[in-house]
Amino acid sequence: MAKKIRLDIVSPERLVYSADVDMVIARTTTGDIGILPGHAPLVAGLQIWPLRLLNDEGELPIAVSSGFIEVQPEKVTVLAACAELPEEIDINRAKEAKARAEARLKGSTDAKHKIDAARAEAALQRAMLRLTVSRQSSQ
Repeated sequence: MAKKIRLDIVSPERLVYSADVDMVIARTTTGDIGILPGHAPLVAGLQIWPLRLLNDEGELPIAVSSGFIEVQPEKVTVLAACAELPEEIDINRAKEAKARAEARLKGSTDAKHKIDAARAEAALQRAMLRLTVSRQSSQ
């Protein structure tokens, strides 16, 4: 039996995921990392990007909207602002959020709307993340 590493994904509301996995792939603020059992200790910020879990059943993408990852040789902990499993994603809601964010970005070209543009860009990234994860899990 192959060695596993424990993964816990926690959001402010709940424990989103907890299981032993073969590998975790994450996009940190400094680039992509692959984590296997025995990995060196590490703490890094996470980008709005799918967290990929590899296990005996295949690959599971999880939508992680920023946060932090702490890696220990036998355990990975993800503290996420928001994390969603593929089956929890409301595709229609994500499409509507994407359309709203794109409309806000088109309307915020002057300096007065810079903060609104930054919020709209983050909302667009989160909507795209949800749509990407829902597509990946259905393949």
